[in-house]
Amino acid sequence: MSDDTSKTHYICQTYIETKSTKGAPAGVKIDKQFQYTTAEEAESRAERASQSPDCAGADAYMIVEDPSSGEISPPTFLARIGNVPEFDDF
Repeated sequence: MSDDTSKTHYICQTYIETKSTKGAPAGVKIDKQFQYTTAEEAESRAERASQSPDCAGADAYMIVEDPSSGEISPPTFLARIGNVPEFDDF
């Protein structure tokens, strides 16, 4: 058994477009999140989701969680398709 207790999560996150409101510019917001066991599954879902007419874009990324401390790493992007927020907005 490994003494590495970190857990890797593979996530596909989809976005929908938002209309400008009260001076806030139009942009995108998170629509749905799906968690997978492999990077390939997350990337495949992002590619399929981005083809939907109501999906503005999709990200597939991984994060590493340390269950003992609850800390989560910054995301490592596997795929960024379509209209997705800047990394700084993530």
